[in-house]
Amino acid sequence: MNLHEYQGKEILASFGVRIQRGIVAQNAKEAVEAAKQLTAETGTGWHVIKAQVHAGGRGKGGGVKLAKNLKEVEEIANQIIGMNLITPQTSAEGKKVHQVLVAEDVYYPGESETSEFYMSVVLNRATGKNMIMYSTEGGMDIEEVAESTPHLIFTEEIDPATGLLGFQARKIAFNLGLSGTAFKEMTKFVASLYKAYVESDSNMFEINPVLKTSDDLIMAVDAKVSIDDNALYRRKKYADMRDLREENAIEVEAREVGLNYVDLDGNVGCMVNGAGLAMATMDLIKMAGGEPANFLDVGGTADAKRVEEAFRIILKDPNVKAILINIFGGIVRCDRVAQGVVDAYKNMGDSMKVPIIVRLQGTNAELAKEIIDNSGLAVQSAVQFQEAADKVKAVLA
Repeated sequence: MNLHEYQGKEILASFGVRIQRGIVAQNAKEAVEAAKQLTAETGTGWHVIKAQVHAGGRGKGGGVKLAKNLKEVEEIANQIIGMNLITPQTSAEGKKVHQVLVAEDVYYPGESETSEFYMSVVLNRATGKNMIMYSTEGGMDIEEVAESTPHLIFTEEIDPATGLLGFQARKIAFNLGLSGTAFKEMTKFVASLYKAYVESDSNMFEINPVLKTSDDLIMAVDAKVSIDDNALYRRKKYADMRDLREENAIEVEAREVGLNYVDLDGNVGCMVNGAGLAMATMDLIKMAGGEPANFLDVGGTADAKRVEEAFRIILKDPNVKAILINIFGGIVRCDRVAQGVVDAYKNMGDSMKVPIIVRLQGTNAELAKEIIDNSGLAVQSAVQFQEAADKVKAVLA
């Protein structure tokens, strides 16, 4: 589950991480009031207006702007709220901006120059350890840094059994070229950031940039956070942060009826039981010259009701030209699935306007094929993978 910047910062602050302070606004009037409040609380004279969408690269898309007075706050908020923000991490249509974060200006003059760093905490699945990635080259072009100068990206692996050790936090601060007060501040920042990552059950914390201010404070100016969905049952306060407006509407609907569904860009809908078989089925579709339109795992109870719900979800995608059902009957019997397909097809009537290929293997597979073949419906049965691939290729042609 992805969070907005302001939500990620709330979590960071709760674990003692210093953040760039800000207030969320839903419209220009609220943005002006937020700016006035920030000035009263922090003394900031300028304000940064940031679009709140689940995508990185907002600055490159025009979603982050500096306002030097209240008139500019109002004008910029009016420009950003309601716009379709297009960034390197969104589709061509972009994402609609529903709210902005009005934040304090932290690039104030002082005794030393400001510096921007990159830092993230993720799980390294290859080693089974958490990993802090960091760089002296923070800012909008971190992807280019990783591609053209990978030696400027450092990593520090942390054993979950021992947690972050003091020398590791100091090593990170040293590699970032810090000393004195900034060095001490960075070690505290790293320790608090890692604690926030672990105790919030997150998949990722990405802070870009981490800022060293002109008076040697270390703070998070941005926060890109993803919480592990599997842990939300014990993180109710984080579950309440979910913004369904930012998520794919079909995926949201599928989750509500208990289906594991991921929307893709192809033309062949998939209905499969088991994640591994689903991945193999998507490969099968590509080999047949098609492109998978979705990942959909119906689980072990592929009865008529569940199959019908899956059909309705798949057919919400106007790009679907055919549907491939690939079920292995281990726990579930193939003949029950076949009857479920037939019943669901009849219930949906005229809304079934695309060819359907059904491959059933396992318990009662032969009986299942007879049910499909004798149904009198426009449903094609297959036994072998290659046979299913050939039928997909034929209906697409």
